[in-house]
Amino acid sequence: MAVETTTGSRPAPAAGDGGSTAGPGRGSGGGDADRTGRKSGASGRLGRAVSRYWYAWAMVAPVVGVIGVIVGYPLLRGVYLSLTDADEANVERVIGVNHLPATYKFTGLDNYVSILGDSVFWDRLGWTVVWTAGCVGVTFVLGLTLAVMLNRQVRGRSFYRIGMIVPWGIPAFVSVFAWKMLFNEKNGLLNQVLDGGGIDAVPWLGDPFWAKVAVIAVNVWLGVPFMIVAMLGALQGIPGELYEAAEMDGAGPWQRFRNITLPGLRAVSSTVVLLSTIWTFNMFPVIYLLTRGGPEDSTEILVTYAFRLSFINSPRDFATSAAWGVLILVLLSLFTVVYRRALRRQGEVW
Repeated sequence: MAVETTTGSRPAPAAGDGGSTAGPGRGSGGGDADRTGRKSGASGRLGRAVSRYWYAWAMVAPVVGVIGVIVGYPLLRGVYLSLTDADEANVERVIGVNHLPATYKFTGLDNYVSILGDSVFWDRLGWTVVWTAGCVGVTFVLGLTLAVMLNRQVRGRSFYRIGMIVPWGIPAFVSVFAWKMLFNEKNGLLNQVLDGGGIDAVPWLGDPFWAKVAVIAVNVWLGVPFMIVAMLGALQGIPGELYEAAEMDGAGPWQRFRNITLPGLRAVSSTVVLLSTIWTFNMFPVIYLLTRGGPEDSTEILVTYAFRLSFINSPRDFATSAAWGVLILVLLSLFTVVYRRALRRQGEVW
């Protein structure tokens, strides 16, 4: 008895029976199905993420909302004002019982063209870069040096650690006012010490060169504690066995520092340097409270000049001040992108 076997075989459609041999993804039907599948898959993954981590989303939502209100709205408002001619005379205001509507107009990129074509911006930018590089460089070197010293087993180490962090716990404006008294040309302690040694008084805040030295010194004094704490934490994370093995191999102190300490600090130091750069670039209190940008605008950085345009000069130019703020944001964003790419080339994942 013959048995007909059909398993594993499938009759081919006839040439004219209208059957289609197009595989999945071919033709409009397959393409639509694929797109629909991808959309449903993406929505499905999002739905699963929300259902699985709903508690985390619920905890983060208030923070995101607050940040959106506090940061997002002022940022968007500032970008919009930078594209107008808003100033003290044409913004919305209330005088007594009279309500005056806003009359400023949209001007596009005119403010940016005017700023970038003015030497004032480039002069302020040049000093801001020098100020930032000087402060961050000196702060990093001092912070790393002191952190290495405090990481050793020395008598009174806890006392020294607390003493190094004290400047960080004092409000910035209090520290700046204290330094301003020390820098006083006639009655300041620094000039009294110099006078006792037979050295003429130094016009710390009255000479452009010495004023720049003074603001950098004060900002370094304020920034060193943060650098010490960050570097000290990174140093304590380096395994001691590495130093012991290197010492047994005959490596000297400098070789151990160069080949073990510096590579071990790279992940932390790269992030700390970036944060310090951003903070110093926008360090308003030190400049404004110590020198007000003087003498002769020699210590004025970008952020203090933007403040001057909006709150000191008359008439107050809100649009130009907002444009300066947007340019500051763009410069810092570009620096962050370039810095991140440089770290990636060195093998750092950040």
